[in-house]
Amino acid sequence: MHNDRVEIWHNPRCSKSRAAKTALDAAAPGHTERRYLDDPPTEAELDEVLAKLDRQPWEITRMKEARAKELDLANLPHDRAAWIAVLAANPVLIERPIIITDDGRAVIGRSQEAIDEVL
Repeated sequence: MHNDRVEIWHNPRCSKSRAAKTALDAAAPGHTERRYLDDPPTEAELDEVLAKLDRQPWEITRMKEARAKELDLANLPHDRAAWIAVLAANPVLIERPIIITDDGRAVIGRSQEAIDEVL
């Protein structure tokens, strides 16, 4: 495994994200850490990662976040482009951590099993 082939979209304040980063530190030292709240993904990047995840944007949205309630996302029609725009503008709503490999795979690394899938 080439160490430069793994990126984690990381929020250090999240325990699941910290656990995934610790696992990556051991398994893929030298991976890229992207603190996506400080360096939000663009709409194009989100679209690409969603394709790798084989998910729709509403499937990786943190609906319990206060911001989701403020935006009334529960009632937003499932229009892919509109949801991607919302996530790009409000990265706090993106489920974390997301681990991406250069060979076209990605997972939401909330369990060791998910992390193992891409390593």
